[in-house]
Amino acid sequence: MITLSLRNLSRGGATIRTLVISDIHGCVQEFNLLLRRANYRPAEDQLILLGDYVDRGPDSRAVVEQVKRLAEDHGAIVLRGNHDQMACDALTGEDDKRDTHWMTGGGFQTLLSYCGGRESVLLRPDSSWKDYAEMKEYMRSEYKEHLEFLSSLPFYYETDTHLFVHAGIDPSLADWRSQREYDFIWIREPFYNHPVTSTVKTVVFGHTSTLDLQDGAGVWFSPLGDKIGIDGGCVYGEQLNCLEIHETGYKTYSVRFGERA
Repeated sequence: MITLSLRNLSRGGATIRTLVISDIHGCVQEFNLLLRRANYRPAEDQLILLGDYVDRGPDSRAVVEQVKRLAEDHGAIVLRGNHDQMACDALTGEDDKRDTHWMTGGGFQTLLSYCGGRESVLLRPDSSWKDYAEMKEYMRSEYKEHLEFLSSLPFYYETDTHLFVHAGIDPSLADWRSQREYDFIWIREPFYNHPVTSTVKTVVFGHTSTLDLQDGAGVWFSPLGDKIGIDGGCVYGEQLNCLEIHETGYKTYSVRFGERA
């Protein structure tokens, strides 16, 4: 299991601002607008992304390209989401069940975004699994570095005060680090419906839309103070959220789906 940790959020001895975003799902224009709205400064801020860069939205390829560049050029922390895992499982293997799981879970839109000029093949009424296999092979050969990047992403990231993860941790375990990798990217109700006692750190997560946790798509702060949910359901027509963490507390930013500067 690949993990990342950091003792404190500092550069050159100075405390820096942390910006956290999750579940971009191919919504590249909303992502860029949100970074501008939060006044993201790569040289000064620590950006943490909680997974689900692909599927359902209009331009997964552009999102992966940008996220990869932010990680390599500016030290952004990029975690793995369940949709990133689904895409890698389907694209790097030959398993009909994984192919079907990915395609029905939003993978069709990802395939279209990567196969520019070839999308008409998939949109034909008589499109077949043979056509799908050809698109898979095209992605493997032309975007190998994207698949390698997504396949290498860690499942969580820690600081002295916060634990960042795509879906959550299993509160029933004495040591959350021993949980299944599956739960880091898929867990829902067992996590957000129960107090977290295995760590004193606040868990920041995506995956579950905050509309399922409260009235509204804004950032959700658990009444117990042990969790913060930030997935605003952008790709479903709601909003993309950014959580700012600083010395004195939190600040939030958001962009509505389809919003333009």
